[in-house]
Amino acid sequence: MRHPRPTRAHPARRLSGAGSLLSAALLSVALMSVALMSVALLPAGAAAEEGERRAPIGGVDLAGRGYGHGIGLSQWGAEGAARQGLGAQRILRFYYPGTGRGTVGGDVRVLLSADTSDDVVVSARRALTATGSAGSARTWRLAEARPEASRWRITAAADGDSLVSSQTSGGPWKRWRVLPGQAQFAAGGAPVRLHTPAGAVDYRGALRSAASGSGRDTVNVVALESYLRGVVPAEVIASTWDPDAIRAQAVAARTYAAFERAAAPGSRHYQLCDTAACQVYGGFSAEHPRADAAIRATARQVRTKDGKPIFAQFSASNGGWTRAGSFGYLRAKKDPYDPWGGNPYVPWPEGTVRISDEALEGALPQIGELTGVEVTRRDGDGPRGGRVVEVRVSGTDASSTVSGDRFRSFFGLRSDWFWLV
Repeated sequence: MRHPRPTRAHPARRLSGAGSLLSAALLSVALMSVALMSVALLPAGAAAEEGERRAPIGGVDLAGRGYGHGIGLSQWGAEGAARQGLGAQRILRFYYPGTGRGTVGGDVRVLLSADTSDDVVVSARRALTATGSAGSARTWRLAEARPEASRWRITAAADGDSLVSSQTSGGPWKRWRVLPGQAQFAAGGAPVRLHTPAGAVDYRGALRSAASGSGRDTVNVVALESYLRGVVPAEVIASTWDPDAIRAQAVAARTYAAFERAAAPGSRHYQLCDTAACQVYGGFSAEHPRADAAIRATARQVRTKDGKPIFAQFSASNGGWTRAGSFGYLRAKKDPYDPWGGNPYVPWPEGTVRISDEALEGALPQIGELTGVEVTRRDGDGPRGGRVVEVRVSGTDASSTVSGDRFRSFFGLRSDWFWLV
């Protein structure tokens, strides 16, 4: 969905957004089903020595630490810091050094990726309204227009306008009227149930049918504070985590959203997506009272640099060493809070990962039959020489050099901080 910048990755997941603890559980299942490969690793900048460039012998075992890119706030690290008595502001200052405090408000526009259909379908409810754009100030109360309707739908009409139809108890769709421009449904601040090919989800704010090239997207236009109520519990374990860790996540998520909102092109119909490519957003259906409390306690607060919201990247776990990002406040340094006893990603919970040579040949078919793999460069930060920066894969036909992050993505590794066991 996105986004040229790397994001964070989840606590229990994320990889956000790198996105979320809950996503992590799902990704963990996926990881166990990934076919794996063979590799031999070298320290940063070192020339290969005899025995370190191993020819594959049916596969090797890798171990590693961390989950996600490791830039900015570590979600498991924030929990570890909170358990040591650090408040949310101290946690944020540690992960975003040199930044200050500020406030933001307003709305955000979020692309809802699960709605892959070319319409917007919602459940009827008493307060449901429909509004057109193109300067139209008219809002229609749909329960008054057709009280018997069980669902309402927006589809494209001619000249960029929107056709609104209703349905009663699974019957045929009946045309109601054409509204100007990109129409939207709302319910006066109450949640609206959106029906998508993946299932139904409730959202606060408005659900807009937005033109996108030759098709249409569903965009949730929602107050920033309400948006966070669907983000924070999707990014951390709100039911059990320390309140200060959840508050730190609330500020980081708000800051990230404000930065992306400011950076989004004015011509684009959305500013954020709802996946780990931005930060995971589950709408009203994801809300949790402990996350709500953290959002209220930090209302409108963001981290700033030169008076503007920072690029507040975060990931699930940095493994004990933060990684430098694209701004000066995203520094590489030792993190004493991430490797606490409750963090399941230091080391990786599966212990070792077996990777077959056939899997690597499939990922890089140009190399032919695999003859060897070596890590040619690490970032030098942290134990074991730090994260893998570059890997050379050799075969009977060619050699290919790939980044550690690409190597990680090929085989579903939790991070690019890994080594040969």
